[in-house]
Amino acid sequence: MSDVKTYESNDIIIEWRPSVCVHAGKCVRGLPKVFNLDQRPWINVEAATADEIAAVIDKCPSGALTYKRK
Repeated sequence: MSDVKTYESNDIIIEWRPSVCVHAGKCVRGLPKVFNLDQRPWINVEAATADEIAAVIDKCPSGALTYKRK
């Protein structure tokens, strides 16, 4: 998929597929220090632990957000 945006830290790689996103807002409400629509880039992968990020991404209803552990 060419529309995949990647955000990476030392512990985790986040992939976001905007064309799949249904804007349910579970990420923004679940971890606003990482997923913040008012900042660019809107995902700050350094703002939380990999475990915290993974827990929120696991609740993404569309599958637009996925992650890989390093």
